[in-house]
Amino acid sequence: MMWVGVRGMLLYLLLSVVPGLGCGPGGGYGTRRRQPMRLRPLRYKQFFPKVPEDTLTASGRSEGKITRSSPRFNLLTPNYNPGIVFKDEKNTGAVRLLTQRCKYRLNTLAIIVMNRWPGIRLRVTKGWVEDGNRSDDSLHYEGRAVDVSTSDRDHGKYGMLARFAVGAGFDWVHYESKFHVHCSVKAGKTPTSGCFPGKKALQDLAIGERVLTLDSDGRPIYSPLIMFLDFQRWTTPLYYSIQAGEPRRELECTGAHLVHTAVDPTHPLLPTFANRIREGHYVRVFNNNGTSSITRVHSVGQVERAGAVAPLLAEGTIVVSDVLASCYSVIKDDNLAHWAFAPLRLVHRLSESLVPIQRSNVTEQPSGVHWYARLLHRLATVVPSDPLGLFDGSEDSNITPV
Repeated sequence: MMWVGVRGMLLYLLLSVVPGLGCGPGGGYGTRRRQPMRLRPLRYKQFFPKVPEDTLTASGRSEGKITRSSPRFNLLTPNYNPGIVFKDEKNTGAVRLLTQRCKYRLNTLAIIVMNRWPGIRLRVTKGWVEDGNRSDDSLHYEGRAVDVSTSDRDHGKYGMLARFAVGAGFDWVHYESKFHVHCSVKAGKTPTSGCFPGKKALQDLAIGERVLTLDSDGRPIYSPLIMFLDFQRWTTPLYYSIQAGEPRRELECTGAHLVHTAVDPTHPLLPTFANRIREGHYVRVFNNNGTSSITRVHSVGQVERAGAVAPLLAEGTIVVSDVLASCYSVIKDDNLAHWAFAPLRLVHRLSESLVPIQRSNVTEQPSGVHWYARLLHRLATVVPSDPLGLFDGSEDSNITPV
């Protein structure tokens, strides 16, 4: 009973220290969250962001046409997602060939379409092209662009489809025709994220961008990126490599980061410090068909990586390398941590309503721990560590480096 009073006092302090801050559609008690704000469809001929496709802040310039005989042809991979209808009239398979980044974004968009319009699938009318009458700098020649519509060919849906494409992470979206929406991506690999290794493509994540996560029932949803709790360019920390499922997923995160696990697939998933996860535990993974499932951890090891980034989504959780993880670390009670960041979510929600968010990627973020996260950590030290479950670095057994 005494801890209930301490916890309430701590929450009061956390939520009243900086009353002017807040964020996102995340919200309230426990695992219950508010639904994301209603999205507005793009207008016909509107494009996002409001810059030409070949600019650095959009998809960037063409790197040259890819032919079947060019070495870069190996960079293209076919997409056989059953949730997508590919228009392949010549039966060459060319429409399915995309860069990894474009394929990832397209699969994400397909999930949104299936969730928003049950029974409707995403339709791709053009992907990689090896001939045609397009300009030489068209990103279709590199597998970096797709033209999409819906399987029911309902033109009334295309404005919202364009908005969904923005949320799916395409770097440039243009509602260019009454028959399709044009989407393209930057050259490079699919971005990763988290209290996780910082990779070059992570720079593409922008404040306000909607990122894949799962709700309490395991259904995919998209939650806005509010801020980066930590951004370290030059650090080389030790990460825990958690491999699970078939096909194998590999999540890399610091030992203090929380991952939702269970010792038995029939038990509820609970937040667990990564350094205490063991072979035989269970985690929730995201599947290519838009579902999620509980799967067994096959191995846990340690690796050293350069850089670290900790994104905070309004939902409080994030899917990284197809594995569900918390956005929080250090304090084991992620519901308490989610409560503590309620002011930031409030401000984010208000700013979305009143002023369009100026997207900025991590290259514009200052290095180090965000001042608000640092303040909360200092306040947490006022309370005994046992009730809060503060990370102390202890493990149940040794982990073998890999």
